[in-house]
Amino acid sequence: MAGISLNNVRKTYAGGVSAVKGVSLDIEDGEFIVLVGPSGCGKSTLLRMVAGLETITDGEVTIGDRVVNKIEPADRDIAMVFQNYALYPHMSVYNNLAYGLKNRGIGKAEIDRRVREAARILEIADYLDRKPRALSGGQRQRVAMGRAIVREPAAFLFDEPLSNLDAKLRVQMRIEIKKLQKSLGTTSLYVTHDQLEAMTLADRLVVLNGGQVEQIGTPIDVYENPASTFVASFIGSPAMNLMEIERSGEGWALSRGEGLSLTCSLNETSAILGLRPEDLHIIEGDGAINDPLMLSVVVTAVEPVGAESYVHATLGETGQEIIVRAPGKQHFEVGSVLKVAAKKEKLHFFSSETGKAIALEGNLQPA
Repeated sequence: MAGISLNNVRKTYAGGVSAVKGVSLDIEDGEFIVLVGPSGCGKSTLLRMVAGLETITDGEVTIGDRVVNKIEPADRDIAMVFQNYALYPHMSVYNNLAYGLKNRGIGKAEIDRRVREAARILEIADYLDRKPRALSGGQRQRVAMGRAIVREPAAFLFDEPLSNLDAKLRVQMRIEIKKLQKSLGTTSLYVTHDQLEAMTLADRLVVLNGGQVEQIGTPIDVYENPASTFVASFIGSPAMNLMEIERSGEGWALSRGEGLSLTCSLNETSAILGLRPEDLHIIEGDGAINDPLMLSVVVTAVEPVGAESYVHATLGETGQEIIVRAPGKQHFEVGSVLKVAAKKEKLHFFSSETGKAIALEGNLQPA
């Protein structure tokens, strides 16, 4: 096993198209890192450069204590699990697992030991004589993972391995991958566009956007302290509500709408206010509110999802759309008016110009 280090890694294609723009990242030995971001953000390209399947335009990739920029993929001591399984259809499960080891000249006894141990770990020992066509999607993915395990590599690389599975099976396989990685303790680099998958698997997340790193951190830190509006809107389902605010006398107000009294050290004349749907609570009756933000919203749609409901609404004067997460047992009529509030520690502020998080100093007071 070994750590992986990326030092200012870049990838530029012919015509000057820049896919990866100077990514630096240190992955500790045994750590599970997830690269997450939308399609085209450079995450798969970055993974393929670590694997040796893409040439590196600039920068260095180190696996263990070796710079591997010019080392062939087969000699990098990594194992890759692909989205499409890449199994040999004419071979049995046993031979699919053993094939790469045979090509490396490993002895029959050692091959048999590794294959049967991987089959035991993945619970596919009963399927060793079957061909891939006789397996379910989840079983095929286990075989693909088993082929990586038998290599006993320094690192695992996962390229969206669950994308072809149905929703229920994805949840099951997600849990199995997490348990497997922890039991083996192998350094792992995992690519996905699914933020829920990323949150549940990662020791640390690397959020990518446009070939650049937006934020690196533990899943809970990235969720609770997003570094930019991009991270705030990408991580979390439903996404964070983002609203423009502007100076209003001594305080601040939602643009063209209701007010919020804010006394703090902030140089900008406008900013973006962020609120997670679960951090907005519905006010019953006319009781006094001590929260720094209270809004009247009009319900436009309700999504009941069992234990909770997502209430879609608009702010009266602004037309700004927001989502409020509420208990599933509550009933809401479309067109009804709700009062919602948020506590001061739940408010996030971002620069209108850069989208980066703003650290505030001062007090938040009720409107």
